[in-house]
Amino acid sequence: MAGRTFLDTNILVYVFDGRDTEKRRKARETYSGLDPDEVVVSTQVLQEFYWNVTRKISPPLAQKVAAERVRDFSAHTVVVLDVAMILAAVARSTADGVAFWDGLIVEAALSAGCTRMLTEDLQHGRVFDGLRVENPFRR
Repeated sequence: MAGRTFLDTNILVYVFDGRDTEKRRKARETYSGLDPDEVVVSTQVLQEFYWNVTRKISPPLAQKVAAERVRDFSAHTVVVLDVAMILAAVARSTADGVAFWDGLIVEAALSAGCTRMLTEDLQHGRVFDGLRVENPFRR
C-alpha cells in the first residue's frame, strides 16, 4: 500500500488536456489507479485546476464542466489552506530552495499525512520530511 497520495494540479489538468496525448494517457492511467480514499488535494490545487482547464488547455473546458470536475475532485480529502501553512511554506521555500507555491503544496501534503506527492514540478525522488516526490511522466 502506497499510503496517502497528494496530487499536484498538473496531474489533474493533464487528465483533460488534449495537447499532449501521452501525458493525458499517463495522467488518466495514474489517476484511475489510485485508491480514491487515499487521494488528497488542497484548495490551492482545486483553484489552479479550474483556472488552467478553463483557459490554458486545448480545448478548454466549459466553466460549467470545469466546476463539475472541481466538485468531483472535492470528493477526495481536501486540505484547506490556513495561515500556519502559508507561513510554513514561506519558511520551506527559503530553507529548501523551492518556489513558494511548491512549498505550499508540500505543506498541505504533509499536514494530511501524505507519504507521496505526484507532480512534475519538483525533483523526482526528493523527500520532504517523509513525503516522497514522484513524477509519473518521467521516462
